[in-house]
Amino acid sequence: MSTERKPIIEIKNIGKRYTISHRQGGYVALRDVLTNIARSPFRFAKSKARQMIGAETKEEFWALKDINFTVEQGEVVGIIGANGAGKSTLLKILSKITPPTEGEIILRGNVASLLEVGTGFHPELTGRENIFLNGAILGMPKKEITRKFDDIVAFSGVEKFIDTPVKRYSSGMYVRLAFSVAAHMEPDILVVDEVLAVGDAEFQKKCLGKMDEVTKTGGRTVLFVSHNMSAIQSLCKRAVLLEAGRIKAIGKTADVIGIYLKNNPLSQEGAMLRGRKDRKGKGNVKLVSFFVESDGKRVDELLTGGRYTFCFGYETADGKTAKNLNVASAITSDTGTPLSLNWGRYTGQDINEAPAKGVIRCEIKQKFPFAPGMYHISANLFSGGEVEDYIRNLGVFEVKEGDFHGTGILLKHSPVHLEQNWTINTN
Repeated sequence: MSTERKPIIEIKNIGKRYTISHRQGGYVALRDVLTNIARSPFRFAKSKARQMIGAETKEEFWALKDINFTVEQGEVVGIIGANGAGKSTLLKILSKITPPTEGEIILRGNVASLLEVGTGFHPELTGRENIFLNGAILGMPKKEITRKFDDIVAFSGVEKFIDTPVKRYSSGMYVRLAFSVAAHMEPDILVVDEVLAVGDAEFQKKCLGKMDEVTKTGGRTVLFVSHNMSAIQSLCKRAVLLEAGRIKAIGKTADVIGIYLKNNPLSQEGAMLRGRKDRKGKGNVKLVSFFVESDGKRVDELLTGGRYTFCFGYETADGKTAKNLNVASAITSDTGTPLSLNWGRYTGQDINEAPAKGVIRCEIKQKFPFAPGMYHISANLFSGGEVEDYIRNLGVFEVKEGDFHGTGILLKHSPVHLEQNWTINTN
């Protein structure tokens, strides 16, 4: 008899089909419908109405197709992909919110899910009551829930509102309590969608730390969907890339992110920025895109020793000009180590009056010094000294080996490269 441990999650040939209805015959003016009814009120039968409105046709759409992979106990697996790739649909199937059209999922453990804001809690119940309800759903004895209660409330930071119905919570409060419950109840499998983006940056950091803790010390399994490549990179050893409902790549996180960025280059990262909820600021001016240029052309790949300009697209909320705009950007390593802070204000280059929509460019006036690897960039958009929009890790980019010194040799153990000129004399 084999003693080999089976995967905690087995996904076998999963597919999810939706049916979309369309009306043919298109547009019929209400005036024409009413005129026909007035002229022939008794002859205006259902068939005539259908004829005027148009026939209905149905189209099948596969949100997921041929999804196959397994997850071992204690793994943290990231699910990445562009909007509409099928990430959230997959998590809903794993959470048993919606059934698959075809295929099979085997779950060897109980599952706690943190998906859209509003799911998982009863809106009429208080925070306290929902904690005990969720614990009971996960099969935990009341005594065990009581033992963890104080830790759950303290982690969430909603102590003052714990006896208030959760329907009165803000989205941020709701997510903080929901995550705290899910993490502290110690489910075998924790499923987390982009909903964490609703929380503030400090709480997101706490959440990532807690997920790391429950996997390393408790052997829990986590499936994590995010557009934040920095979070995926730091938390997950393995990742799955979905594209148009199918698996595009699966493997080591850095490799899968590399494939994703190659197919969704920096110039397209901006499509995600508009949907980012983990941003701070007044919001009168917002960052809407980020890309990198070299010699005036957009590039998707950076080389050590290259010449680059970092570009930040913005828009004003009211369509009017903006005053005294500047951007502070920070580059960090894939482990979160700060490497470079660049700010137009320190160079005396505030933009006195900017159009309602535009691109702020920061030209790096030296060879790009960073060694090959994954890097993250955050940005803070200021107007007149006020923070208008701050997005942490708004972009991820990979630097590949280049000919920094013009010798064809690059020291692999140096994280930063400097232009050098060596001399010798007898003094």
